[in-house]
Amino acid sequence: MALDRNGFKRKRFADLFAEMEVKAKDVYGQKINTSERAVLGILLRIFAWFLSFVWQLAEDVYNSGYPNTANGTSLKKLGPYAGIKSLPPLQAIGSITLSGAAGYTQAAGFRVQTSDEVVFETTEPIILSGGTGTGAIRAVKTGKTGNVAAGAINEIVNPNANITAATNAAATTGGREDETDTEFRGRFAISSEGRGKATLGSLRSALLKVSGVRAATVIENYTSTTDSAGRPSKSFECYVLGGLASDIGQAIIDTKATGIEPHGSQSVTVKDDAGFNHIMKFSYASEINVHIKFTITQDTRFPVDGIALLKASAIKYIGGLDIDGMLYIGLNMGDDVVQSRLVSAAYSVEGIADIKVEISKNGTTWSENNLAIAPNEVAQTTHTLITVVVTP
Repeated sequence: MALDRNGFKRKRFADLFAEMEVKAKDVYGQKINTSERAVLGILLRIFAWFLSFVWQLAEDVYNSGYPNTANGTSLKKLGPYAGIKSLPPLQAIGSITLSGAAGYTQAAGFRVQTSDEVVFETTEPIILSGGTGTGAIRAVKTGKTGNVAAGAINEIVNPNANITAATNAAATTGGREDETDTEFRGRFAISSEGRGKATLGSLRSALLKVSGVRAATVIENYTSTTDSAGRPSKSFECYVLGGLASDIGQAIIDTKATGIEPHGSQSVTVKDDAGFNHIMKFSYASEINVHIKFTITQDTRFPVDGIALLKASAIKYIGGLDIDGMLYIGLNMGDDVVQSRLVSAAYSVEGIADIKVEISKNGTTWSENNLAIAPNEVAQTTHTLITVVVTP
């Protein structure tokens, strides 16, 4: 059977032809010619070939019901079962400093761009007090191309005699593509962990469902005294990476146990179901950029794209953005970067005879030891933070 207690098993072309050949010999006799040059053999192979696609479709339909095997739209439609939705593409945001006529107010919608024509527009009026003024900008198009370096935005798209120059003092951030299947599966697995309310798992799960939140953890103080981190007795503290304070606060009040105090450096006022105001507290987490230096000795099996594969193996373990735009979840908040795990990940690439792995938080001081990550921190890396040195 194709579908039984062990799941669905697709019939391949060879399986289908074998069954059809047996049936043909039952009908026409055991001596009937079903070779690949006989008319009947040719017909059986043609039918088996087309039927194999039908079985492949049936397998895809079966797999579309499970998050680990579904793909694309079918995968995203499983999101409500874990209480999540697919993250849409986002526009990068930042700030721009305009120079020009003192006292002039530039209305929202003023456009500026980089030298390679990544266009941004102001989202609020900017007053040029003393000849300069700073305001918020947003990329016109969604995607990671809007994440540009400080000073990259220096061209004016729609000239204005009152504006003579523009520049961004800090990099723009937040631009992203459509959520990939790999990213969605990672969030699905984590969000499914915490069902219900008033537990650490359910609170963390609720925070991870907030739009823009990339990582979250919850630490409780169940003792009767203030702990070493300053959390009062019988309280908890949520550490969150990304997301709006109002959305995070709402997720906390909707999920936490009654009478338990939230603690943290951030405060936000939110309403309960009855419309009463409550102050929710939490803390934003810190993102620790992990620098990695691989020194490898290669052999003849080392592939042409071996360096790219080596970088990808580290990013998949730690988490972060690969050169192809894929964002991997990697380590959870508070997880240490284990040097031996990086060595193991690196050896997944063929052709590495020997390897030395060094880790750094600043790209200057290197160590072959594990990198400690605090509970309110999350380790991340990118292909630009990874160096590969190949020795003979």
